[in-house]
Amino acid sequence: METVAASPLPAQQAVLDQLAQLGGKPMQTLTPAVARLQPTPADAVAAWLKREGLPTTPEAVGKVSNRTFPGPAGDIPIRVYAPAGDGPFPVVVYFHGGGFVIADLDTYDASARALTNAANAIVVSVQYRKAPEHKFPAAHDDAYAAYEWVVANAVMLGGDASRVALAGESAGGNLALATAIAARDKGVQAPSAVLAVYPIAGTDTNTDSYRVYADAKPLSRPLMQWFFGHYMRTPADAQDARLNLVAANLTGLPPTTIISAQIDPLRSEGELIAARLSAAGVTVRSRTFDGVAHEFFGQGAAVPLAKEAVRFGADGLTGAFSRND
Repeated sequence: METVAASPLPAQQAVLDQLAQLGGKPMQTLTPAVARLQPTPADAVAAWLKREGLPTTPEAVGKVSNRTFPGPAGDIPIRVYAPAGDGPFPVVVYFHGGGFVIADLDTYDASARALTNAANAIVVSVQYRKAPEHKFPAAHDDAYAAYEWVVANAVMLGGDASRVALAGESAGGNLALATAIAARDKGVQAPSAVLAVYPIAGTDTNTDSYRVYADAKPLSRPLMQWFFGHYMRTPADAQDARLNLVAANLTGLPPTTIISAQIDPLRSEGELIAARLSAAGVTVRSRTFDGVAHEFFGQGAAVPLAKEAVRFGADGLTGAFSRND
């Protein structure tokens, strides 16, 4: 248990400093509509690269295409990233972060591209409905619908329907785990694996990491409480196992990789969900990356440790895919 906040690695600090220089306002003081217009960590990476005279072009993949699929309440946008070469490839259904309130496919483009290449898999990034316009469980319903649609349409996408995994960051990490649980409960095809990167795995904002990193950037305790306040219908939703995953029945889930960041209010629950999964008999790989903050995973262009995290996450996916060959 940490009692004093750790310092970011120099590369991570440079991105955080750049984010501060972009002049965004504390999102928890804004309306969701205005918060969605604030500078993002992805914007900070791009600004830092430009300042350093480094290329800002996205990581190249074989092909990127945008389309929609019919969701529970209308068409849902998806972005399909395919690796170079000939398939069929395994498929990863990926859910972006943003606390169920902000962000979109563009915000997390770098993560999806990095996973496409590292896992040599098609990545289907899903733009699920967001709160407060669409309260809990709208994002969860969309996430599960996306998984079912991808399994049914994997071949059309150039993928292998027998090798479909789930992945996500932050709120998306929650959606990946909750979707795996839903697939188990509904008796449909189990995902090959789950990758959850600093997932929202609980609703207790009084954990050790919430206390030590209450004022961390880019994610703070007040901001997480703001996210929960907009997504939950009532305080009772905090006890729903789809949000409070650390209290869910985790038995029978596929091999799971949990990645946590040290400088992150969500670290404690990420480490706890890894322990709970292991106790439930699930094959778990977990690692907490020191000196980095929430959102570091997609920052490989500026933060070298992010590339190591992507490799760690991709190894969990490819290991599971190989067992499904």
